[in-house]
Amino acid sequence: MAFAMPRAYDRAITVFSPEGRLFQVEYALETVNRGATVVGIRCVEGVVLGAEEIMESELQDPEFTWKLYQVDEHVGAAVVGLGSDARVLIDRARISAQSNRLLYDEPIDIEIIAKRIGDLKQLYTQHAGVRPFGASLVIGGVDNTGSRLYMTDPSGSYRSYKAVAVGKGRETAEPILIKEYREDMTLEEAIKLAVKCLIKAIEARGEKPRLRIAVIPKETKKYRMLSEEEVERYIKEVSG
Repeated sequence: MAFAMPRAYDRAITVFSPEGRLFQVEYALETVNRGATVVGIRCVEGVVLGAEEIMESELQDPEFTWKLYQVDEHVGAAVVGLGSDARVLIDRARISAQSNRLLYDEPIDIEIIAKRIGDLKQLYTQHAGVRPFGASLVIGGVDNTGSRLYMTDPSGSYRSYKAVAVGKGRETAEPILIKEYREDMTLEEAIKLAVKCLIKAIEARGEKPRLRIAVIPKETKKYRMLSEEEVERYIKEVSG
C-alpha cells in the first residue's frame, strides 16, 4: 500500500498520518509549550491564576495585561500561546457566560465554559481551510460546586486540575506544585506558591521576573487582579 510523502500530512489538518497523528494539532501544542508560563491553583478559599508577562519594548505600557482575563464576575482565565487566538476564545467564553445569565438568571458553571471552549477548539481540528487554535486556556473560578480549575489544549480536550502549570516554564514549575501543593491551602498560601513557581521558572532562564496575579476568593466569588504593589510584596516575601 502506498502512502503520501511524510510531509504531506503537515499540510492537511483533516488527514491522520499512518501513525495516527494530526501534525497540525501537535504543532499548535508546541506553540503552547513555548509560550510564557502560566499557573493555576485551586484551594479551599478560592482560585489563583498567575502569568509571566514579557515586555517586548521599554515603551510598552506596563499597565496593559494580555495573559490574564476576566471572563465573568466569578471566572478568570490565564492564556498561553498565540495571544490573538486566545483573545478570540476569551470572547467566546464571555459570550457563553453572559448568555447563561440571560437564559437562566444565574452564573455559569466553570466546567461548562471549559467544555464549550474545548468544543470550539475541536471543531478547528477537523475542517479543511482552518487551523487549530494555537493557545491553551487555564480557566478558574468559583461556582456552586466550589473552587474549580480547568485547562483546555489545542486538540479540544479539557481536564480538571488542583494545580497546573503550562508554557515554557512548566518543567520548572510543575515539580514545585507537586511537592508543595496541599488541598487545605489558604488563598494567601496559594498566591505565594503561584509566585514562587513563576519566579523559579523565569530565573531558570536568567530573566527578570514580571508577574501578574489574579484571585477569585470563595467568599466573594469576585475576580480581582492584584496590583503591582501587592505582587511586588509577594515577590519579596517569596524571594526573601
